[in-house]
Amino acid sequence: MALPNISHDLLGAIGGVPRPDVDVVVDARDVNKWFGRLHVLKDVSIQVKRQETVVVIGPSGSGKTTLIRCVNHLEKIQSGRIFVNGHLIGYREAGGGTKLVEDKEKNIARQRQEIGMVFQRFNLFPHMTALENIIEAPVHVRGMAHDEAMVMGRALLERVGLAAKENVYPNQLSGGQQQRIAIARALAMKPALMLFDEPTSALDPEMIGEVLEVMKELAREGMTMIVVSHEMGFAREVANRVVMMDDGVIVEEGDPEHFFTNPTHDRTKLFLSKIL
Repeated sequence: MALPNISHDLLGAIGGVPRPDVDVVVDARDVNKWFGRLHVLKDVSIQVKRQETVVVIGPSGSGKTTLIRCVNHLEKIQSGRIFVNGHLIGYREAGGGTKLVEDKEKNIARQRQEIGMVFQRFNLFPHMTALENIIEAPVHVRGMAHDEAMVMGRALLERVGLAAKENVYPNQLSGGQQQRIAIARALAMKPALMLFDEPTSALDPEMIGEVLEVMKELAREGMTMIVVSHEMGFAREVANRVVMMDDGVIVEEGDPEHFFTNPTHDRTKLFLSKIL
């Protein structure tokens, strides 16, 4: 289906570009995170390259969601460093680089503009239509002209297969439709990175496929993505790399063929034996 006649810049947003500024989009180094006495992330290090899709799997409580929330500084780390698109996220270095000091909120907000996040629950504004949800941040955060945002928003709705739903409110949409709106809303900010936190876990089985198809298309177009998911079929088909977490550490990672046919770690073998 042909998209409307829009500018190259808007096409960039719709197609998952502009591309990140650096080859390594996410660079997490020795990250530690505690909730009280609970040590949730234990010296976690991971890199995600430009245009790479990394799927993170593991049992509940393994630290998967906490990791990506730290990437977006929705959770504060206690030690380590996380760089996104070449920038230290959430903090600035002090004491000659020996310690971290939390950055100003306006700087953190600006950094988050480079990161799109899609949650388990859709978090749409219930009092706004589908189109209004999509254009809210581009207009009020990025300062995009309203008319330009409307064109982009309609193109994004068409892109996720919901062009006919622009004036519909979230409570009139299915779960799968709401999640596709949430993806379009994240894309509207032209992110360098997309984070997905189990985006299909709250959906009825028949709605999962429509959301995964949008995500597959993003991966094919080269969007850099970290996906926390139990959808092993998606991981096999789309992931460049699969990462297994357990008890706050990365126990194994590799390409899908290796990971699913010849895992090396006993914990990975046990986990896969229970879900495949």
